Amino acid sequence: MPYIIELFNTDKTMISLVGGKGANLGELSKLEEIRVPGGFCITVEAFNRHVEAAPAINVLLKQLSTLTLEDQDRIKELSNTLRSVIEGITLPEALVEDITHALKNFEPSTAFAIRSSATAEDLPTASFAGQQDTYLNVTGKDAILEHVSKCWASLFTERAITYRIQNSIDHHQVQMAVIVQEMISPEVSGILFTVDPVTSNRKVSSIDAGFGLGEALVSGLVNPDVYKVRSGEIIDKKINLKKLAIVPLNEGGTQHMSLPPAQQTMQALTDNQILELESIGRKIEEHFDAPQDIEWCLADGHFYVVQSRPITTLFPIPEAADQDNHVYVSVGHQQMMTDAMKPLGLSFFLMTTSAPMSQAGGRLFVDVTQMLVSPVSRPVVLDALGRSDPLIKDALLTVLDRDNFIKIIPADEAPSQPDAATIKPAQEPQAPADFDPSVVSDLIHRSHTSLETLKQAIQAKTGPELLDFIQEDLKELKALLFDPLSMKVLMAGFDASKWINDHLELWLGEKNAADVLSQSVPNNITSEMGMALLDVADVIRPFQMVIETLHHAKEDDFFESLLGLEGGQEAMEAISAFLDRYGMRCPGEIDITRRRWAERPSAIVSVLLSHIKNFEVGESKRKFEDGLKEALNNEAEILSRLRALPDGEDKARETQLRIRLIRDLSGYREYPKYGMISRYFIYKQALLIEAARLVGEGILQDKEDIFYLSFESLQEVVRTKQLDYEIIRKRKIEFQTYETLKPSRVMTSEGEMIAGAYRRDSLPDNALLGLPVSSGIVEGRARVILNMEEADLEEDDILVTTFTDPSWTPLFLSIKGLVTEVGGLMTHGAVIAREYGLPAVVGVVDATLLIKDGQRIRVNGTEGIVEIL
Repeated sequence: MPYIIELFNTDKTMISLVGGKGANLGELSKLEEIRVPGGFCITVEAFNRHVEAAPAINVLLKQLSTLTLEDQDRIKELSNTLRSVIEGITLPEALVEDITHALKNFEPSTAFAIRSSATAEDLPTASFAGQQDTYLNVTGKDAILEHVSKCWASLFTERAITYRIQNSIDHHQVQMAVIVQEMISPEVSGILFTVDPVTSNRKVSSIDAGFGLGEALVSGLVNPDVYKVRSGEIIDKKINLKKLAIVPLNEGGTQHMSLPPAQQTMQALTDNQILELESIGRKIEEHFDAPQDIEWCLADGHFYVVQSRPITTLFPIPEAADQDNHVYVSVGHQQMMTDAMKPLGLSFFLMTTSAPMSQAGGRLFVDVTQMLVSPVSRPVVLDALGRSDPLIKDALLTVLDRDNFIKIIPADEAPSQPDAATIKPAQEPQAPADFDPSVVSDLIHRSHTSLETLKQAIQAKTGPELLDFIQEDLKELKALLFDPLSMKVLMAGFDASKWINDHLELWLGEKNAADVLSQSVPNNITSEMGMALLDVADVIRPFQMVIETLHHAKEDDFFESLLGLEGGQEAMEAISAFLDRYGMRCPGEIDITRRRWAERPSAIVSVLLSHIKNFEVGESKRKFEDGLKEALNNEAEILSRLRALPDGEDKARETQLRIRLIRDLSGYREYPKYGMISRYFIYKQALLIEAARLVGEGILQDKEDIFYLSFESLQEVVRTKQLDYEIIRKRKIEFQTYETLKPSRVMTSEGEMIAGAYRRDSLPDNALLGLPVSSGIVEGRARVILNMEEADLEEDDILVTTFTDPSWTPLFLSIKGLVTEVGGLMTHGAVIAREYGLPAVVGVVDATLLIKDGQRIRVNGTEGIVEIL
């Protein structure tokens, strides 16, 4: 293998030899109209030969591979040692000869830029931008040889090591090529993004430009000009004050130079140059078939490209059947699950829902374009989504305000009825139906009976018959979820709450009056689960040795450690009984591939210990009775105040009817999802048994590899007993990338992520806005918790997190308020917060970033305001 390859001889097939940067520059040098400065690449073979001269490097790499992000002191120490060792090794004689020979193609006075080109760099899934060092204006053979060693050593800077740990990249597997490229001394330089880096719009290019070398921009010394271009037209220009430039010195190296006042405010590129550069960017993007981050410079009237890398942080766009503009709404923001889902999880949810959905980035989206274009269905969808999440409605209105993005159907051409198969009309609450409360018990009994039948029937199924059976049984799940009577009960409870809130605010000036009236309602399976864990804590509380043992229970076999302890048997039986009823739950539970509590009992230990610490015996009964008493007293007070009004008896009678509906029906709101997740867990257990058979037959390497197959693909594997493992490998890499991405509530087919805004005036200082979902005002210590298992709560704490689903309910008993980034009026966190009487504000954008753990905050669940005190 060669030590040196000319840049124009490299291409995309040579990443393992010349690294991502070298391969990309080689590709670009072959394109017409793209100027790439000449140079050569020192291959990874030279790097390998170099490090082989120091066996100590392997020892140091082994030590490095054991570190985590928390080991920053050790990372720094090993970084310094590795760099010192690498720079201290004498370059191989053959390499020195090859470099000497390559330099004969250039004038002796030629200056070079020396850049890293790691084998894991500038890849579709990881750019490594800025992780290794670059050296500019290096002149003379000796200086070049010295900086080649420095470049190799920069593979082990602290930032490069940390980046690899964050992205789970093996330090042993990353190798370094080095690019030695003729130095351009530019008048102007900068960065071109072929995608708007702020909005992610794929149709908008963004150009940063400043005078001199690009290092001034990259290092943040200068605020560059920013130009936005769309379809060959400059749509925005921001001319910033540019006080200095970095310029090359004749003797090598660079220096900072102050710019004259007249130049500081000058537009760095002319309009024609902006358009020419944007055109170059589109050609490069087309060649690589991916959005690009391009470093460029302008010298003597010509643009030169010195680097181009893929932009790896963009959220993928859902696929559409045509080239028209589309608008997508995130399903995850409605379902309180914005994490990426594995392919099998996506498959099951798609087979469960009746709504038309598409997937992108491991998430699901609904295409609402056709509902927005019609003047009939548009107000329906805006009202329905707006009541759930005002930020979604505002984002959709932002799209609708844009001329001709989607073609609005004139009123006289619109169909007379909205599409009933998509979003249900958000009707005004109707007069209460004559509901018999026993209808809820009947629906719950039907679901329970169906689950028991499924448990018995699925045990005898294996192979293709099992997959066919599950596919058929999903029809029963959909029938239960979308049962007209069940939907009628849900809507009646929701309508009653809305009626109460609207009318009591009008009649009595009471905001969100239904919140207190919803406390301690019967038949709420999720709040009952929270109370049940309190009862488990009561069983364990008398046994100190059991509590001590649980404090150290990190693994899921902790039951064994309880054997022989006083109270150990009682503790195991109580925890097991809880898991028998609720063990199918877990964070992100709509993804069937997530590990359930029954599969990972240690997940509930921290909450259990928190309950033991914070509460006395009998707390579950007290909490329920206190909530019930407050709700009934509130009802009596409201009815008394209404009777004192004109037509008071009629108002009180109508109100009492709605209160009865709230208390009889609203608890059922949580049950359909409980039934769905219970069914998912039964399917999952059966599928994992089948997967274990496939492992035994040598078809699978690991039974959980089925999570990276769609249901249809899994059916095919089970039927044919054949699997191309490249599919699994590729999807695992994709999933790791998707996990790092954050979905937007609304996005367009141009890739633009549209953030909605709350429209309110006169806010307190340091206030964050959200959606008020559970009334009351409370102050306390913010506990920013992203993982339920890490919760260590005190009595005064307010939970701040991204989203909650039913698995978080046990934590609600230990807190006094709730703030989430995602959520709506009828999503899980809101429903349970109202039942437990916790002030709650949801939909607070970036709450977990803006609120620091331990800060004192005030949560106003009546107005939807969070204040940082």
